[in-house]
Amino acid sequence: MQDAGDRGDQAVSLALPPAAAGLFEGTTAASRLLRAELELCARLRGLAFSEPVRYVYNPLEYAWEMHSCYVNTYCHDGQDVLFLGMNPGPFGMAQTGVPFGEVAVVRDWLGISGRVGRPAEEHPKRPIRGLDTPQSEGRLSYYSALRR
Repeated sequence: MQDAGDRGDQAVSLALPPAAAGLFEGTTAASRLLRAELELCARLRGLAFSEPVRYVYNPLEYAWEMHSCYVNTYCHDGQDVLFLGMNPGPFGMAQTGVPFGEVAVVRDWLGISGRVGRPAEEHPKRPIRGLDTPQSEGRLSYYSALRR
């Protein structure tokens, strides 16, 4: 792994998702969290990986619409808990942009919908289908456990 600044051959893109424009004036807990996430994403774009790493998925980029809907809906000033994740499962956050968010939970229980794009390169066995993903994580999600 190397930093893009060391490569000298590619500029790091700092383009923001279209829905992110209003975040820089916001003072709510949700806007502060989303702003911090965007700043971290910009830094991560500067990383370059060598073989055997070929596919890098960042759902905060291609599933920003659904992720920001989750944060804006469930992150409030003064609350005690907000579930966040850092290792998106292939049939959960990688598909929906919602931490621990397999499709059925995100759509049916959390009530989140939206557009999901795709990463620049997809592994043929791990395509991004968003809310059309038929698979499940195959384990009890945190949200499923809370519902019980």
